[in-house]
Amino acid sequence: MYQKITLTSSVSKSQPQALIIALFQEQDKLPRAYQVLDKELGGCLGQAMKRDEFTVASGKVTCLYPTQGADRLYLIGLGSRDTFKYDTLRTGLGKVLQLVKEAAVTRVHTELAPVFNGSVDHAKLGFTIGESFTLANFTFDDYKGAVNASDKARKLSLTVELPKEQLKSAKDGATVGDATNFARTLAATPPNVANPDFIVKQCRSMSRKVGLKCTVIDSKKAKSLGMGGLVAVGQGGSTPPALICMEHKPAKTKANAKPIMLVGKAVTFDTGGYSLKPGGGMGMKYDKCGGMAVIGAMQAIAALKLNVHVVGLVPTAENMVDTVAYRPNDIVTFFNGVTAEVTNTDAEGRLILADALAYGTKTYKPQAVIDLATLTGGVVVALGSFCAGAWVNDSSLHQQVFDAGEAAGERLWRLPLWQEHRDMLKGTHSDIVNSCVGVRDAHPIQGAAFLSYFVGDEAPTAMPKTPWAHLDIAGTSDIKDDKLPFVKGPTGFGVRLLAEMISNWKDI
Repeated sequence: MYQKITLTSSVSKSQPQALIIALFQEQDKLPRAYQVLDKELGGCLGQAMKRDEFTVASGKVTCLYPTQGADRLYLIGLGSRDTFKYDTLRTGLGKVLQLVKEAAVTRVHTELAPVFNGSVDHAKLGFTIGESFTLANFTFDDYKGAVNASDKARKLSLTVELPKEQLKSAKDGATVGDATNFARTLAATPPNVANPDFIVKQCRSMSRKVGLKCTVIDSKKAKSLGMGGLVAVGQGGSTPPALICMEHKPAKTKANAKPIMLVGKAVTFDTGGYSLKPGGGMGMKYDKCGGMAVIGAMQAIAALKLNVHVVGLVPTAENMVDTVAYRPNDIVTFFNGVTAEVTNTDAEGRLILADALAYGTKTYKPQAVIDLATLTGGVVVALGSFCAGAWVNDSSLHQQVFDAGEAAGERLWRLPLWQEHRDMLKGTHSDIVNSCVGVRDAHPIQGAAFLSYFVGDEAPTAMPKTPWAHLDIAGTSDIKDDKLPFVKGPTGFGVRLLAEMISNWKDI
């Protein structure tokens, strides 16, 4: 990991250690700017292109060693121009950063615009450079000890030179990357440290730094407000549950403007409660990733000074087995008066989200609500780890959320939510149940259907009218192997999507 990455448009007069360029497959000859560059490098690029094994396949990175002009030339393959997506460039830049770290390079010069033959979007290109390098520079080694002491002792900084047209957006990209990495750090922090009290302290500290208003509803206040779901799930935890409320309200916001409300599930550790998880499924520190995404998004939104009123709610609890823990057959009453019988204590995320959604929609009267949660294993069965499941009840919100996901490379797939799904949850001795025990039918939709009872005043008896998107990120919140610019571990999925969405928000 580089200790610091500096983005600059100032070009050093000394020879750069590394140059970064890119090519599409269809380019049988070099763009004019690259032809000039190749002459300055002694012709190494032109010679490489003549080799039979030469390829610029999507995401492939080739390192060449010029005889003059620079120590290294990194060539990113962009594949076909017709199918190009910025995700390809993110992958390539992530690979480049890994390579320059291994080579102890401290200064690189980027020349990516020529590959687009004059049609380059400098803002988008700069943003991608800053974001990708920052994301790929993430590491979580705070808890590595004596065995890894030599690795931690190595300290390098990197200067990235890029055209002045790309500098501002590159810095914005780095800002979003930093916020994503903050979410990843919180997600990776082990549960013996990252309990609900820790998350509260981290939110307060971050909010002070970036200018967010942060208030916390503690467990005592939550109980008095009738937040039975949040209290029940967290009452057996090592520290009490809480509802964290962060608000970004720019001075230029119209007096009557309704905010966008972001809600994220933050179960700091999930044993399953008395519906105990099997041993192999007990590693559940990432069950807080939805909440961490909202925390990271709020940091990015505030740091970028986006002129949109945004509220971020993070209900946080620890789902443990204890003499005071909640049980199957318990009936809890939520903030909006809906009652639910607990048929499965491992379906706990929807219980804490329910109170946050009901409280948030009544208190803030948002124009739109987006919630994120590692909610169901069923969404992973349905969609794998390639995209998150999405349930959206409004066409304008659907377009904005999905466009942001495509731009950020955080893909979504829309699933249905009908009254029949809500009816599946009808209770015998309560309004609803929190899970249809033993029924795998529409499993990921059951979670969305439960939440639909808490979005807005009409939700207890009818489908929500408030524009609402539920994103189940159980399959995308972490990865098992490196997939650059991300490394094994939490991805911060949702931070970049939400920041992108708010950056381009159109009132509903």
